[in-house]
Amino acid sequence: MDEFALIDRFFASRVADSMHDREDVRVGIGDDAAVTHIDSGSELVIATDTLVEGTHFIAGTPAHALGHRCLAVNLSDIAAMGAEPLWCTLALTLPEGSADWVDRFSVGLLTLANAHDVALIGGDTTRGPLSVTVTMHGRVAPGAAVLRDGAAPGQGIYVTGRVGGAAAGLALVQGANDDMTLLQSDLVRRFLYPVPRVAEGRALSGLASAMIDVSDGLNVDLSRLLRASGVGAELSIESLPIDAKTVERFGRVRAIDFALSGGDDYELCFTVPAEAEERLRRAASTWSCEISRIGETVSGSDIAWREHGRAFSVSDSSFRHFEQEAP
Repeated sequence: MDEFALIDRFFASRVADSMHDREDVRVGIGDDAAVTHIDSGSELVIATDTLVEGTHFIAGTPAHALGHRCLAVNLSDIAAMGAEPLWCTLALTLPEGSADWVDRFSVGLLTLANAHDVALIGGDTTRGPLSVTVTMHGRVAPGAAVLRDGAAPGQGIYVTGRVGGAAAGLALVQGANDDMTLLQSDLVRRFLYPVPRVAEGRALSGLASAMIDVSDGLNVDLSRLLRASGVGAELSIESLPIDAKTVERFGRVRAIDFALSGGDDYELCFTVPAEAEERLRRAASTWSCEISRIGETVSGSDIAWREHGRAFSVSDSSFRHFEQEAP
């Protein structure tokens, strides 16, 4: 199947069904470029992520899961800015044009896109090693984007949902040896089908002083936020929202390591001024996920994790693209 037939059959025709009422897309898939309209009272927010087989996902990852995942990681970036997602483009590199594979991939991607009212408006396909690049466009009110550099001393540090489950799921996949019972577990689903906190991110605009999504491990990503803000932190191991199934499967020590250094959770980590914390708790009571206060920002640059008052050393096992081999 040539690339134009592939695009038309699995993307353009399916997208057309969901875009007929969208006034913000003047020209979508099928021309040399998309044409969109954004109102004058908004700022455009753009994020891009590339997923490469063997680096960001394991060979043999189900096509449906990969379609979901490639969009979810970009939605998470938009959520971390407190923005509303609008449109995306897709660049898909395939070793071969398998119609069945692309069918399942497109369903995974477009199901999540439709759930968040995101329009796929174009992209590219080519032949080569399997990789997927999605560029996401969103909008936010002028000055309302939540950046990494807004935290100040004396603010609460929070995280949405639970952390470590995705890394535990990856560990199960790596050791599954074709055991389909393991591959169908809730932890594996956490890894294959991350849930982007889009509604929560938008609700945090005007509440959070700084925010980042947790993609490379809570400790690493929080450190990036603190460094950008020029503050340190006092943090509590006991307050980590660790999934009980991770503890049950791997034990508490490894579950803590997964939570701090495992990555792929795509939760939101954010800071909130003391005077806004009660307002945050009221807002979060209606969310689809819990929030946990894991510490507080302090003056200086030191980041101290403590367990029952004692210093806790965090292992540095988070993923870095150019310093280690992929799992």
